[in-house]
Amino acid sequence: MIAYNAYNQYKENTINTSSPEELTLMLYNGLVKFIMRGIDCIDKHNVQDAHNNIIRAQDIIKEFMNTLDMQFEVSKSLYAIYDYLLNRLVEANIAKDKSILEEVLSFAKVLRDTWEQAMKAAKVQAKRPEVASL
Repeated sequence: MIAYNAYNQYKENTINTSSPEELTLMLYNGLVKFIMRGIDCIDKHNVQDAHNNIIRAQDIIKEFMNTLDMQFEVSKSLYAIYDYLLNRLVEANIAKDKSILEEVLSFAKVLRDTWEQAMKAAKVQAKRPEVASL
């Protein structure tokens, strides 16, 4: 029980001290994890756990949708992608369709990897000294 409480405290501290960019990456990682768990549960014919994991993936997508700043064009494009993924997750959950989950998983991994690369590029950019204009 002590180890469990320590782990929960660690997770809470990590969340509380992470930047918004790092939190977004954590959500993408969670999305990938829950979709993979959903696939595994379908393989094992564990319908209830598959449902629970797919719902958690849906909740992450909804969070992404709710936090987009729609004044930017890229947000409108991301919203359309997230809407598609959310609808596919609902379809996968209703049918317990592993192939749909695998499709969504491939999108989720691309989004996660793209976000991670953007974070790395932003860190490199932030470390570069500004070049004075002549």
